[in-house]
Amino acid sequence: MQHHTSYAASKPDDPAIILSNSGDIITWRDYDLKVSRIAQYFKDIGLKERDHIAVLLDNCETYLEILEAAVDAGLLLTTISTHLQLEEIEYVIDNSDSSVLITSDAFAELAEKLLGCTPKVTHRLMLGTAINGYDSFEETVAGYDGSPIAYGNAGTFMLYSSGTTGRPKGIHWDVPPVQVGTVDPNLVTAFALFQIDEKTTYLSTQPLYHSAPAAFALGCLQMGATVVLMEKFDPENAISAIEKYKTSHSQWVPTMFVRIMKLPEETRLKYDVSAMQCAIHAAAPCPVEVKEQMIEWMGPVLFEFWGGTETGVVTLITSQEWLEHRGSVGRGFTAALHILDEAGNEQPPGEPGIIYMESGRQYSYFKEPDKTASSRNKDGWTDIGDIGYLDEEGYLYLTDRKSFMIISGGVNIYPQETEDAMVMHPKVMDVAVIGVPNEDFGEEVKAVVQPVNFTEAGPELEKELIEYTRTKVSHIKCPKTIDFMEELPRTPSGKLLKRLIKEKYL
Repeated sequence: MQHHTSYAASKPDDPAIILSNSGDIITWRDYDLKVSRIAQYFKDIGLKERDHIAVLLDNCETYLEILEAAVDAGLLLTTISTHLQLEEIEYVIDNSDSSVLITSDAFAELAEKLLGCTPKVTHRLMLGTAINGYDSFEETVAGYDGSPIAYGNAGTFMLYSSGTTGRPKGIHWDVPPVQVGTVDPNLVTAFALFQIDEKTTYLSTQPLYHSAPAAFALGCLQMGATVVLMEKFDPENAISAIEKYKTSHSQWVPTMFVRIMKLPEETRLKYDVSAMQCAIHAAAPCPVEVKEQMIEWMGPVLFEFWGGTETGVVTLITSQEWLEHRGSVGRGFTAALHILDEAGNEQPPGEPGIIYMESGRQYSYFKEPDKTASSRNKDGWTDIGDIGYLDEEGYLYLTDRKSFMIISGGVNIYPQETEDAMVMHPKVMDVAVIGVPNEDFGEEVKAVVQPVNFTEAGPELEKELIEYTRTKVSHIKCPKTIDFMEELPRTPSGKLLKRLIKEKYL
């Protein structure tokens, strides 16, 4: 049985979780006790298998303990982005039918407002100092002795899309149930490839409310590995943690790579990252030059996958493969890939179109049958809104999101290529390329840039960046104008919230 109770018995004093910022250690004995107490609470208040709970927390060891307790109790768990607004959080809690809400005093003001607009919630717990309307999480779970509950079918996530293009959608995975103590079957094959086992020390760099970080961190614990949890990402702290804790595995998003490579070279090179055996990344396309620099610095230990919250891991590519197919995200791993045009015709190699997956993990959008149906074509293949193409060997290359495409003068322009070029300029920290209205051409290309030094923002930098971009991509793909922002709106999982930027211009 791959379960915290067995690890607590076999290695009680070994670390299950290490908090990278503070260095605090949660042993397997303590982890097992806390998880069992939370699971007892869930059962005591009458929750049954497939009941829903919601969690609104920053990264902390308790987050992982709640996740495992929900799995033990057979529940459906909805983790909520801490960057959503009140109305969006209210919608997710209500739409998911969650009867339990767990949050912390860091969100006390928001939690107070949720009291009056989430009537389905019957039990509210708050970490830290509880406000009126919420029970103390710590005091509540301390009242249980930590005896194992009667285990049945394992619970799982019911996550919501990040809302990059509209209201979040609940994603219900249509998979057969498995028993508690069984690692998610969708992760087993990937974990075998990544060689994640009981000897692994895994660096978790991202927010746990996002699907891949939560699934990988929880999966590592279920394998008996140690998780080094970053409470908040910082590029130097991340590579420092690799050296300090000799982390063998990790997970990243491309914006983290950009920030690491923009550190002063003397800062980056003073840390020993040789312990890293497998650095997994996904969530967004990685600029080719950035990935080349990462492989040169860290070694051929980067593994990239493509997929979504809906589908899980779909493609995989090793560093060695990538160096032979620069820019690819790999070949089909859990599903066969098809590239179709808008009319549903299969596209030849090299020709971009909508990416469809044949087979793979099945899902539905919770309470959204029309959206579920629209994500499938006549053959039942699924589509999560990405555009790309296959080469002659079946390697997939991402072009952009379907919703981000710019049509200027009848020409399709994919902003990702321009963004990848611009972000390599030493004065650019982040960039979004969007289409804005143009009377003659329908749309024109505009860039919104987050400079490394915001005091340099202005006409001179705009001219410099436009001229630079014209040396990298064709002129039609270059921005006509550039605006500057102190920080672009990205989810901590690395996804750019372009709709928030486009709204300013539409």
